[in-house]
Amino acid sequence: MTLNLAPVLSLGLAALVVAALPSVALAQTPTTQPSGDTPFNSMAIARDEADACRVPKPPIDLAKTAYLRNGYRAILRILIAEEALASENCTCLLDQFSWDQALTALPRFQTTDNLRLPFKVLDLYAKADALEAQVAEACAE
Repeated sequence: MTLNLAPVLSLGLAALVVAALPSVALAQTPTTQPSGDTPFNSMAIARDEADACRVPKPPIDLAKTAYLRNGYRAILRILIAEEALASENCTCLLDQFSWDQALTALPRFQTTDNLRLPFKVLDLYAKADALEAQVAEACAE
């Protein structure tokens, strides 16, 4: 009669792993306290200095759908990049623009008469990315 100890050994190893889990889980538990001036109901992460000039997410009351809000954000990015290129300005121009300007510029970027889908957000993102790359290139020189 031969004894096979492999199942017993694997069971012992499994018991050790399970016993170690609570200490590992406690060590990686995220804090529930907000950092800095972040309100308790927000899970927002503090912005890096490099992101200080990045166009923020639009306010919810700007448009009914996220699709429209994302389009207006892209339009604002385009307007800011165009102004930076035209004025040859390498400083952050974000504080000189408002969401109202993005709304006003809608006819220029509108591709359909459909009020729910007046533009192609991906095309707007591509244009904003290209213009911002031109600004970065011009300012690097």
